[in-house]
Amino acid sequence: MSHDDRKEFEAARRESAERMRADEHLRSLAHELYRDADAHDWPYQWSWLGLPVIQMPPDIVALQEAIWAARPQLVIETGVARGGSLVLSATVLEILGEGEVLGIDVDIRAHNRAAIEAHPLARRITLLEGDSLGEAVTGEARSRAETVERVMVILDSDHSHDHVLGELRAYGPLVTPGQYLVVADTALEEHPAPAHRARSWGTGNSPGSALRAWLAERDDFEVDEFLDAKLLVTASPGGYLRRRA
Repeated sequence: MSHDDRKEFEAARRESAERMRADEHLRSLAHELYRDADAHDWPYQWSWLGLPVIQMPPDIVALQEAIWAARPQLVIETGVARGGSLVLSATVLEILGEGEVLGIDVDIRAHNRAAIEAHPLARRITLLEGDSLGEAVTGEARSRAETVERVMVILDSDHSHDHVLGELRAYGPLVTPGQYLVVADTALEEHPAPAHRARSWGTGNSPGSALRAWLAERDDFEVDEFLDAKLLVTASPGGYLRRRA
């Protein structure tokens, strides 16, 4: 009978991830790759089951790992874009056999809405158009969160400090113990605003600065250190948090 080495394998993975975290040369190379690849719109090249998912490839993998591990019944995502991230979440929920994705955006363009609503997994996705900080939208999110036991939140809309901090204060408390809060594009705190993409976000005005300010207000969330260590080329360093049980 073969030896069941799953525990040893998992321990070895975590040790390797910590070595990567400590390897300053490797992390410097990853930092440079992120910057140089983003200049060619690398995050825009990928799709999930037919719809564009605007993420770095390691973040796509990390997101499905987080959903599978925590098994949320509701995933609230601010920022719909072209719908691929919503479909990614819906895919894992479909395999798990339960759950809904609530996609919130101030402007859901007609062609993107049509593509999402025509997708085979559309039955697991609800689109809500409006300001993610408006009372009508936050109230709807709270109402849906109150009907389930496990709620996960992904913040990926306007990346300015004030907006993300407002979203963290509005949606962070909806995350239930043991579930994930994902704050996208925290790497903007470490990189200058790209010249090829007209944005005001950057150091001091980014999801990263907002997350740091919000974490100073509370102590019930912690970074998933294993995910964070192994990502390397990520748009969201320190952005995968779990609410303490």
